[in-house]
Amino acid sequence: MGAKPWSGRFQKATDKLVEAYTASIAYDRRLYRQDIRGSIAHARMMASQGIIAQEEGQAIVAGLEAILGDIEAGRFQLKPELEDIHMNIEASLTERIGPVAGKLHTARSRNDQVALDVRLYALEVMDQTVARMEELQRVLLDLAEAHQAVAMPGYTHLQRAQPVLLAHHLLAYFHMLQRDKERFADCRRRADVMPLGSGALAGVPYPIDREFLAGELGFSRISPNSLDAVSDRDFLVEYVAAAAITMMHLSRLSEELVLWSTEEFGFVEMDDAFATGSSIMPQKKNPDVAELARGKTGRVYGHLHGLLTTLKGLPLSYNRDLQEDKEAFFDVVDTLLSTLEVFAPMLASLQFKSEAMARAAGAGHILATDLADYLAKKGVPFREAHHAVGRLVAYASGAGKGLGELSLEEYQTFSPLFEGDVLSIDVASSLAARDVPGGTAPARVREALAQAQELIGEVP
Repeated sequence: MGAKPWSGRFQKATDKLVEAYTASIAYDRRLYRQDIRGSIAHARMMASQGIIAQEEGQAIVAGLEAILGDIEAGRFQLKPELEDIHMNIEASLTERIGPVAGKLHTARSRNDQVALDVRLYALEVMDQTVARMEELQRVLLDLAEAHQAVAMPGYTHLQRAQPVLLAHHLLAYFHMLQRDKERFADCRRRADVMPLGSGALAGVPYPIDREFLAGELGFSRISPNSLDAVSDRDFLVEYVAAAAITMMHLSRLSEELVLWSTEEFGFVEMDDAFATGSSIMPQKKNPDVAELARGKTGRVYGHLHGLLTTLKGLPLSYNRDLQEDKEAFFDVVDTLLSTLEVFAPMLASLQFKSEAMARAAGAGHILATDLADYLAKKGVPFREAHHAVGRLVAYASGAGKGLGELSLEEYQTFSPLFEGDVLSIDVASSLAARDVPGGTAPARVREALAQAQELIGEVP
């Protein structure tokens, strides 16, 4: 290989080590559709503006469409020595239509070209991300509707706290995902900016029509500052940050599934298709999908930190450091989309052990707060009621009894305000008592299910 084919400045070939070190074709190859789409729009714009002749524009467009067909048919040979997807496509276009291909790069730079490609790709994956979140929300909603009557312990500090409905618990994750969708939709609005026409950094000295380009490419607006346009990667940071939050939510759910599927909890049975065995322990059924999702969360966090670190020291405008944005971004996209994809069928296949959950929901001292509320409703200051029931719990614990096993006489030892109706406090009454908007009372959960149905598919 001689001097660089796209620069007359250099008289010496690029060192092979430099070629290997700087090449990005191994991962930016996935931008081929966006790159060709942007180039077709650019060629049409230049032809309409008289920057190139109409027949030249037509030849360029036809050549690019043929390249797209070859890539998607698996007939296109990528050349690592051409560095990136942009140069591979341009070199192939030159082979197909001759020197006129060199006019395609008029009025643009690889700086605004790659900024365009990445924005187009980001917009597509944001839509895919939200769509997969909605699929997972539908699964959660279906599970919640199917288990409206199932009680379970609610936890704080991983200690049994108060009874809740399983549907109420599942809807908590539904709303986490709803917030995640809103974050991605908000991020999409800021990614929806057309940078082409910014050139290398200062704009271009040609009568281009940027509004035409925005319309052709589906952008709602054009970038207002050329320096910012070629160096802005905020939208990638936002996507990765939103992905990190989503993965955190999925990791919390994964942790609960790992716990609930143990013999110690016994709340859920993982489907065989979404579990693995042990190489030496025949009895094992491991929740590996949930565990991997929990582990991959840290991977996404790492990419967020790495991307912020890459950007933090860059002077305006474009710097080659920005090549490092893609591997991190692409890996986050792949990690998040694959996790969302596998979670939907995994959750749909869960078998909840309703009887075990119900037993745990009424066992031990989980109704202690209801007893404190009982006394508070009779005029006892809540702190005093809390203290009295605390002593009652200590007594029951020492006697090896659950609160439901105590007699009225034992209750009255700790407060004369306890009457016979205290013995009717149970899981059902505890659930029904939480009859406030957002509460776990059955009627409120039915309302929440209806509201969740209305949220599905809404654009935030």
